[in-house]
Amino acid sequence: MIDNRTKSTIQTLIWINVIMYAVSLFFSRGLHFTMNPLTALAPSIEALIFLGASGTMALAHTQDWGSIFTANWLHGSLLHILFNMMALHTLAPLTIKEFGRDRMLSIYILSGAGGFFISCLGGVPVTIGASAGLCGLIGALFYFGWSRGGSWGKMVFDQTKSWIFSLVLIGLILPNINNWGHGGGFAAGFILACLFGYEERRSSGKIDMLVCAGLSVFTCFLLFRSIFQGMILILQ
Repeated sequence: MIDNRTKSTIQTLIWINVIMYAVSLFFSRGLHFTMNPLTALAPSIEALIFLGASGTMALAHTQDWGSIFTANWLHGSLLHILFNMMALHTLAPLTIKEFGRDRMLSIYILSGAGGFFISCLGGVPVTIGASAGLCGLIGALFYFGWSRGGSWGKMVFDQTKSWIFSLVLIGLILPNINNWGHGGGFAAGFILACLFGYEERRSSGKIDMLVCAGLSVFTCFLLFRSIFQGMILILQ
């Protein structure tokens, strides 16, 4: 059973993603209708870059490394956001249970940034999506299952292995999948989980709360800045 605080946290994350997706469609000045489910209701590349997409081409236009934080909240189609939000709804409760809400949010934000940083190093031109942060949660749970051991740890470990297998399979089959972001996010999540620890080893404290609050405020500032700048341009 998911408690109300956990439910509220997940709903907030989903709503931020939905709002940013809606804003990206609005900034695109027209909807992209297609029979291809992978590209249905896709925002324009220009709108995504303006709102904070990352990658080598995006950075060449914006020169803003803050995009490694904002790209985690943007999506390229209706199917893209639906798939990622379903994954978030599955992964977040378990991560909150084992790491606490503050550490889960910090891992999600930082591993997303780590995944997009690695994507830039890997030469990916334009990249977006919550999957880098989601892979960070998988990496954190993989570490938890491996480190904790026991019957519960083994169950979590085996489950994360199935998720990893699915990610690798999707990366090999579907076009335009950012495997650099997935791998970088997973590695960042694993490392952060090792550094932060989990609830059974160390209960969440004030430091975790402050780190989470700082990262959340910084990320929201970057997102609001992009939206505000876009509104100013539209109204001129």
